[in-house]
Amino acid sequence: MRPPLPTPSTSTSSPSLPTSAPARTLARDLPAAAPGTMVRLQGWVHRRRELATVTFLVLRDRTGLAQVVVRNGVGRALEVLPEETTVEVTGTVTSNPQAPGGVEVTEPVITPLTDAAETPPVELWRPALTAALPTLLDHAAVAWRHPAQKARWEVAAASLRGFRATLDAAGFTEICTPKLVGTATESGANVFAVDYFGRPAYLAQSPQFYKQQMVGVFERVYEVGPVFRAEPHDTVRHLAEYRSLDVELGFVRDHHDVLAVLREVVAGMADAVRASEAAERLGIEVPEVPAEIPVLHFADALRMVGAPTDEPDLAPEHERTLGEWALAEHGSDFIAIEGYPMAKRPFYTHPQPGSGVGSGPGNERWSNSFDLLFRGLELVTGGQRLHRYADYVAAIEARGEDPASYASYLQAFRHGMPPHGGFAIGLERWVARLVRAANVREVTPFPRDLHRLTP
Repeated sequence: MRPPLPTPSTSTSSPSLPTSAPARTLARDLPAAAPGTMVRLQGWVHRRRELATVTFLVLRDRTGLAQVVVRNGVGRALEVLPEETTVEVTGTVTSNPQAPGGVEVTEPVITPLTDAAETPPVELWRPALTAALPTLLDHAAVAWRHPAQKARWEVAAASLRGFRATLDAAGFTEICTPKLVGTATESGANVFAVDYFGRPAYLAQSPQFYKQQMVGVFERVYEVGPVFRAEPHDTVRHLAEYRSLDVELGFVRDHHDVLAVLREVVAGMADAVRASEAAERLGIEVPEVPAEIPVLHFADALRMVGAPTDEPDLAPEHERTLGEWALAEHGSDFIAIEGYPMAKRPFYTHPQPGSGVGSGPGNERWSNSFDLLFRGLELVTGGQRLHRYADYVAAIEARGEDPASYASYLQAFRHGMPPHGGFAIGLERWVARLVRAANVREVTPFPRDLHRLTP
């Protein structure tokens, strides 16, 4: 350990703090300390401002910034402490209305905790990061230290707290499901294949099969975890790996019960973000979730955007138009589109009764499913699932597949499953829309996409 930098009132004979040294004080707690109190800070050298007789050292820790004042020519010695070097500072709390929080630390003893740091690839002391996105992604380990960038993930963390708290209060149980699976969840095309001890396996596209099975155990379950999509999309809204917030609940009447739970979850997430320091720091506009989210049938949505009536899905520009309509007509940043075509939805989707010729799976045109759009972007997919074994057999056979290949999944339905449904929220999309980021990679610490596998 290097010796502390000298000040006129501090001995440099030993780098060790006395046994009576104060406990660590965090930057956010410094304003509460009484002037004259001895404090000990630890963090990174965020910025140095060297004047003729005074050097201001701004220290950054996980909670914010603190100003340290070095006088009497000691500022020259700070040249051995470039920005991002980790240090320990012991000094006296002194009032200064112009310092962060109205206080600063004077008469410091500064002890480096590492070798001098190399010059960062981005200027972390600036109010905003100005480097191009590829540079930020290439140097994510350093770029995410920037206070505003770090606050973006703190928004994500607050969202997760709100997600869990809302569901815990509603009697849900958090589960963890496998990410290595033997069968593709939704299709065999867009999966990452892996060699699993000499036999084929896949990275899970979603926890869908497992969360449905666990409804037979707990009735109400949720999970936070990664999902993997081997889709060759190169857009601002797609990732090959993202964080999915999955929910499944039993004994529903139809997908509207599922949508009601989704409304409570999104409101809980928004409330948690609104209460966070990160939201205030970023100055973001947290949406008010209406008591009842506006719902529009898919067929009506197609007419509204002027799309052909046989269109199987909504295009991004359609979603933006519908988002603008919901805001103008209902004052809502959210709108749910229900009744997507059965042909577009996975085989486990429950059809909308009476929406086509016949009564079995595969004959109805529309489904008891929905997408939730947030500020003109698809954020959530959900709906009611099939729950009768015979319906699953028919649906799988209609796809030209053998139900025997789904035997472990179908086991739950052979032994009694309630009417159920669920949804999945894309965390990165949620955060991107909250902070008005143009690209989901801006809020993803280490994104995985068509081109990026490192860092």
